[in-house]
Amino acid sequence: MGEAVKIVAKNSKAYHDYFVEEKYETGIELAGTEVKSIRLGHVNLKDSFCLIKDGEISVQGMHISPYEKGNIFNKDPRRSRRLLMHKREIMRLFDRVKQDGYSLIPLSLYFKGPRVKLEIGLAKGKKLYDKRESSARRDAKREMDRVMKTRNR
Repeated sequence: MGEAVKIVAKNSKAYHDYFVEEKYETGIELAGTEVKSIRLGHVNLKDSFCLIKDGEISVQGMHISPYEKGNIFNKDPRRSRRLLMHKREIMRLFDRVKQDGYSLIPLSLYFKGPRVKLEIGLAKGKKLYDKRESSARRDAKREMDRVMKTRNR
């Protein structure tokens, strides 16, 4: 039986702006006050992205609000945080990002047992017409569901 997974934050904008092709689970290096703040749900993944530099992967732009009772131990809310992955996985992702125009986007942040995990996605950016198409498809599905619901009464 697996450990309990408690999702703290989701990046819903990621699925709107990108085609997510692969997902990876990574650990994340945090300070104690940051973990406490995440437990309270004070985290925002919007506009965050991952960078690979010198064989290390880090998340940029992820906002973790300072912990109220943390005083001097609080870190900068938008600081760069190192992600924990195997070296060969990082190198494989680096090759994909470098060549094919992919991006690494944080999708969700969650607790897996006592540990904080970040799910990142290997994603390709959507063009404006792709966004319109997915929006039209979603609206059509919603309309069909509505019609089916009224018919089945």
